[in-house]
Amino acid sequence: MMIRNVRAAATLLPMRWVLGGPGRYAVAVFLSAGLVFLVEPMAARMLLPFLGGSPAVWNTSLAFFQAALLGGYAYAHLLQRLTDVRRQMVVHLALLAVAALTLPLAVSRWPGDPDTSHPILWLLAELLLTLGAPFTLLSATAPLLQSWFARRIWPEGHGPEARDAYPLYAASNLGSLLALAAYPLLVEPFTTLTVQRHVWSVAFVMFGALVLVLRLTERFTDHPTVPLAPDARTVSAPGLPDILRWTLLAALPSSLMLGVTSHLTTDIASFPFLWVLPLALYLTTFIIAFGGRDTSRRGFLLALQVATTGGCVLVLPLLGLGLGLGWQVVVTVANFFVAALVCHLALADRRPDPRHLTSFYLWMSVGGGLGGAFNAFLAPVIFSNVVEYPLVLVLILAARPWNGWKLDREQGIILLLGLVASMAPAVATGLGGRAFLNSPAYGQVFIGATFSAFAAAILLRNRGLWFTVLLGGLSLGIALVPSGREEVSVQRSFFGVLRLTDTGDPVVGPVRMMFHGTTIHGAQSLSPARRCQPLTYYAPQTGIGQTVIGMQAVHPAIRIGAVGLGVGSLASYTRPGDEIDFFEIDPLVIREASNPQRFTYTTACAKGVVRYVLGDARLTLSRLPEQRFNLLVIDAFSSDTVPAHLLTVEAMKMYLARLEPDGVLLMHLSNRHLDLRDPVIAGLRAAGARTLTQHSKVHPRSFIAFADTQTVMASRSRAALAPFAADPRWVDRNPGQTRPWTDDYSNLIGPLIAGLRP
Repeated sequence: MMIRNVRAAATLLPMRWVLGGPGRYAVAVFLSAGLVFLVEPMAARMLLPFLGGSPAVWNTSLAFFQAALLGGYAYAHLLQRLTDVRRQMVVHLALLAVAALTLPLAVSRWPGDPDTSHPILWLLAELLLTLGAPFTLLSATAPLLQSWFARRIWPEGHGPEARDAYPLYAASNLGSLLALAAYPLLVEPFTTLTVQRHVWSVAFVMFGALVLVLRLTERFTDHPTVPLAPDARTVSAPGLPDILRWTLLAALPSSLMLGVTSHLTTDIASFPFLWVLPLALYLTTFIIAFGGRDTSRRGFLLALQVATTGGCVLVLPLLGLGLGLGWQVVVTVANFFVAALVCHLALADRRPDPRHLTSFYLWMSVGGGLGGAFNAFLAPVIFSNVVEYPLVLVLILAARPWNGWKLDREQGIILLLGLVASMAPAVATGLGGRAFLNSPAYGQVFIGATFSAFAAAILLRNRGLWFTVLLGGLSLGIALVPSGREEVSVQRSFFGVLRLTDTGDPVVGPVRMMFHGTTIHGAQSLSPARRCQPLTYYAPQTGIGQTVIGMQAVHPAIRIGAVGLGVGSLASYTRPGDEIDFFEIDPLVIREASNPQRFTYTTACAKGVVRYVLGDARLTLSRLPEQRFNLLVIDAFSSDTVPAHLLTVEAMKMYLARLEPDGVLLMHLSNRHLDLRDPVIAGLRAAGARTLTQHSKVHPRSFIAFADTQTVMASRSRAALAPFAADPRWVDRNPGQTRPWTDDYSNLIGPLIAGLRP
């Protein structure tokens, strides 16, 4: 799909641009955009050892990049006060030279270690110091070069269409799209971080050289000489209504992109690289909107938005109720793509004459920054769940043509009946209680009412305001219907949404479960007789349970370190005299797991000493003295946001150094999508350890009683592994030619492919 998008985008750029003199502008814009979107995941990779791989880290980083983009566009706009283009070029070249002094890229340690209770300010400071200057200057490229392009003195024979500067924005987004796809597929798997940083720095210098070539070879007029059609663009200075439209039309798809990303990775599936898809589609809509002018299919696009938005609103309540994962993702991203394209086409229709080009991009950037800031900074504070996604999903419909706000009598009746139908399931459930919710009649009422409300919305699809009101009412009505699950708590921190749910199990009976997004972080029986029985991955039948019991058999008292708290199941194994230190990055998890009203593994069940250490485990473990633990359990890899810095050779050496000479390191690697065993085994052997591995099968009737568990055991001592090596459940797995991960190299593509094998 991405390849087709790239081919389509390439056809939007006139061939004479690529082959002729203007091709230099396209190359410069393309290169700068590629550098911007290569450095974004590269910076995240550099900062990974400090905050792990939470989706909030990516959203906060995106908000920073949008703010830096705004800074770049503001700089480009202010630079236009120098009427001489050649002087503008001199200033820009001088600033590029100053920014080059900060290269090669490296993490600044000036802010110190992050405070995981309030990590946003630390992350923003690190991003600013690490790449703020070069990123901001590269971000200014698109408006600057388009402005210079519009003032270029053209040879005879080049008509107004060839002189249109706006298709350069399509070249910019094409470079962004290709770089975004290249990093996880080509750059990260085959190059080290050191090589990436240095190659990027060289490419930055090459970009400066391209600007210098333009400075030495081009001639310019004092003003843009080719005004565009006055019926499509504003020739006079933009007024407040124009600025507000630009800002809102940019803010809504920007916010929706981050909302879709959080929704996909939190409520639908934790899957590697799934966050790339919304951003890639977002860039593609810019390419389409600014690369051509064909408006003949706008009616079809608006009709398609009705179908995709309605499907998306109706899909939301079906999550977890049998609708396939693939369909959920398809409906969600299809709606996002269409909605973003509608907004960006409206933006392209309202782009001004070239003399106001930098102002247009400045306010468009303001809108993008506001949309990103809402999702990254405001939404996690005011919403306990990912509410920003359905909210903006509805608000973005207001970008459709309104065709006035007054309704005739027939349309008013349709609107009223649609709103009544949208509230019917919530009202019926409120009157009938949970008994009605669990009855067959509820399904009939829900389906009939929601589809009736959607039918009313379809009838008003050409009245943008009221179509938005009806879809908003339908979304609200669905949200007000209680779920069939007994939700104990839904809370949100910087690191994601934490959900506690009570349910029944055919083997264990009533249980309370902790979910982080869609990933289970543990469960505890609510039955007093089973209260202290470790469940899921920590049950005695799994590799983790076997290891703890085996270590206790040869040590009268043991010291355990556990990276990843979950619900604290490991604490239930502790005896009088045992000690366990939990290393956890999310303070909300510590608060819930240690609250006896929620879970009691660490309070009532533990017989030994339980301690909590807040922060990234790579940092907090490194501060401890060597030879501290008899058993160290690393359990932080269940979701797609794998903290790769905890799996490197350098990390393995640090873990092994924190063990007693006969101590055991246990890596819990269960993951729905990744098979991490081979890179982990390769890394442990490179660190000087011996290894065993086990794949414990799930209980035939209950994954809560004990779950499908993959573990790798390691020790520097052959004697420490001998009792487990005699157990046929533990095997000596050969990692083959798998390259071990280091702080300078990691590759998630390999484990992803391995995880797809039967």
